[in-house]
Amino acid sequence: MQFKDYYKTLGVERGASEDEIKKAYRRLARKYHPDVSKEKNAEEQFKAVGEAYEVLGDKDKRAAYDRLGQYRPGQEFRPPPGWEQQFGRGGATPDFDGLDLGDLFSGLFGGGGGGRARAGGAFGRGGRAGARAARSPAIEAEVTISLDEAMRGTERTFQIGAGDGTQYPITVRIPKGVTDGVRMRVPARGIAGEIALTVRIASHPQFRLEGRDLVVDLPLTPSEAALGTSVEVPTPDGPVRLKVKGGTSSGQRLRLAGRGLPDPRGPAGNLIVVVQIRVPATLTDAERAAYEALASASTFDPRAGSASR
Repeated sequence: MQFKDYYKTLGVERGASEDEIKKAYRRLARKYHPDVSKEKNAEEQFKAVGEAYEVLGDKDKRAAYDRLGQYRPGQEFRPPPGWEQQFGRGGATPDFDGLDLGDLFSGLFGGGGGGRARAGGAFGRGGRAGARAARSPAIEAEVTISLDEAMRGTERTFQIGAGDGTQYPITVRIPKGVTDGVRMRVPARGIAGEIALTVRIASHPQFRLEGRDLVVDLPLTPSEAALGTSVEVPTPDGPVRLKVKGGTSSGQRLRLAGRGLPDPRGPAGNLIVVVQIRVPATLTDAERAAYEALASASTFDPRAGSASR
């Protein structure tokens, strides 16, 4: 295991006070934040600063770190005898070979009752992957996007607060085709843990969502439904013409394939057109005469065979 000088990373003395460590961390986190910094290797520096503060900013972790002793940065070392029994949880014995120092401290203090050892993290053969899996609980967040943004993808920037009160801007890329209620797990750079982001899609004045399908109502006159017609229907990409066969009933669902939400892993959803037959609230004399003539001539009985008969 290679030694990391967390005091040197933050630019403070080993005897620095908690307030000095906190101030150094805030200054460096702002300096190297990847979203605003123009420094070389800003992202790597930002991660290193966050890791150093995660240890030195915690009283128990700092005490355990100080007991490791002093070595040159990058020097291979092993903790002194009995160190893991004093600071470990559950009496587990770490596997130091190839273990990262930051993951070691996450393994020691990241969860209760030796859970990290059972999960195969820093105290087992799972190494880095297991340690990351058992980091701090996720920060719950929710975002509402428009249907157009769900169709094409978008970005959102959040202000996430760290334990010391520092606010960090976190930019999240929301992929196209995201469905309502989906949960995304997003790394929170500079903050232990990650963001559990629930995506909501705002209601749309025309379309309703059914999974990846979009549903839209299509009003038709009785004559259009009976005789058939060709009408324009709205889609997210603009109106298209739809042929409606004669004899279409109200409530019938017509499908336009691939006009719904995209799916990066397969076919896009569909546009479902629901026919709604509408009649005028008031009739002109000519319309009334036409409906009366139709009623006299027609033999169609919509209630034939039904219980209401």
